[in-house]
Amino acid sequence: MYRVLIAAGVALCVAGCASGPLLENPLHLRPERAVPHENPLYVPQGEQAYARVFDKALDVLSDYYEIAYSSRYDGRIETAPAIAPGIEQPWKPGSPDLYQRLLAFCQTIRHRAVVVITTAEDGGYFIDLKVYKELADLPRPARATAGDATFRIEQTVERQFEVLEPEVFDVAWIPIGRDHKLEQVILDRLSCLDVTGP
Repeated sequence: MYRVLIAAGVALCVAGCASGPLLENPLHLRPERAVPHENPLYVPQGEQAYARVFDKALDVLSDYYEIAYSSRYDGRIETAPAIAPGIEQPWKPGSPDLYQRLLAFCQTIRHRAVVVITTAEDGGYFIDLKVYKELADLPRPARATAGDATFRIEQTVERQFEVLEPEVFDVAWIPIGRDHKLEQVILDRLSCLDVTGP
């Protein structure tokens, strides 16, 4: 009799609650899109639609990059270049799939995005998004120590008291095209924009 009660208790502890997911589940899962979004993305017009479209585009891009330039009058948003995250940074957005994360882990790749919002002829808006990829062009790996002597004959620590801008030491970057997969991820978030309401 005790064996049956112990076995039932262990079975309940191991099995846990076998109910389905809660109705208040905060995680919203959407199926993968079989059809990619068109680029530029069309957004229908509503009341105060341009302000909502611009603010949504600015908000979505700021989740991925630091904004370098934005102007409502131009309808243009440009981001500062950002190094693509590799597989060692799974929490950071910027590389949409495992292949690109592995590539960014082995190579130094950076992205920058440009969004142009224009008015359509029927009164809606087009969001034109381009995400550019660039590869670092280094003469040799940074901080490479292979072949260096054990005892270096160099000066001691050189102190520099000048603040230098990051652009001063900017290495050459080779453009390697556009990142269409990342564009689709961002366009998918922009397509959920509801501008037809109040």
